[in-house]
Amino acid sequence: MSETPDDERLEELREQKMQELQEQAGGEGDQEAQQAAQERAQQQQDALLKQYLTDGARQRLNAVEMSKPDFAKQVKQQVTALAKSGRIQDRIDEEQMKSLLRELQPEQKSFDIRRR
Repeated sequence: MSETPDDERLEELREQKMQELQEQAGGEGDQEAQQAAQERAQQQQDALLKQYLTDGARQRLNAVEMSKPDFAKQVKQQVTALAKSGRIQDRIDEEQMKSLLRELQPEQKSFDIRRR
């Protein structure tokens, strides 16, 4: 029994589809590994923040995170980098957190509107 061109084409399509499914399955595994790595990094960052921030400083940072999540993320990364490099000697208290927030806050643009 010889294969017709339709049978050959059908077999090619099946092989192609199987290969696509295998690639997708491999991609999902990579995605899961990447997500697990992100979770581990987040847990490490949280542990460092608990170690180097007082309760008042953490509450201040959490309040900022509610209103400006991107800015809070930037501050957390900055504190984590300082902690990892050994530049933080003692725990950061609420007053130090306030000054750090002021330093890292982007410049406010003010607009003066005058009527004639």
